[in-house]
Amino acid sequence: MRKGDATRQRILEETQRQAAVKGFGAVSLGDVAQSVGLSKSGLFKHFESKEAMELAALDQAFDRFVAFVWTPAQALPAGRARLEAIFERWLDWQEVENAAGGCLIYAASVELDDQPGPLRDLLHKRVRQWRRTLARELQALRDPPLSEEDAAGAAFQMKSFTLGHSDALRMLGDKNAKAAAQAAFAALLDRLERNA
Repeated sequence: MRKGDATRQRILEETQRQAAVKGFGAVSLGDVAQSVGLSKSGLFKHFESKEAMELAALDQAFDRFVAFVWTPAQALPAGRARLEAIFERWLDWQEVENAAGGCLIYAASVELDDQPGPLRDLLHKRVRQWRRTLARELQALRDPPLSEEDAAGAAFQMKSFTLGHSDALRMLGDKNAKAAAQAAFAALLDRLERNA
């Protein structure tokens, strides 16, 4: 990796870390620059504005999420095994991200839900893409496939279980959070398969 690319990567990682902990609104160019050993003007050699830096950081965070959660499961046949792998990796993602200060995607969802602008637009687009992917995977759970409405409802529940896991893990320090989320998801899949 060229030096400029490596520096850009460090800037994005630091922006992601700070935004996950304190929100995009509280991230300053000076704090990011100082953390990566640059001046503020040095940041502008890599990004034309704070907004451009934040957009790149958020987009890259979602790319990392997809690579961590979805890509390993893609090789599995569509259906229950793939869905279980996706869910398991999603829980693992939360544990990895929590160790680093929290999941930027979740933090940004809370921060940006009522903040119009390019960051919210990007997050909205990426979250909707992910929900469509989950719904498509859930439709393939059985034959005949789940209806679009049922698949969308199941995707909502799947995400709810991951949010519940994150809350129990981070806020409450619940050592049984993962097992509870896994049991809830298994029950959802059982119910969807039984109702074929």
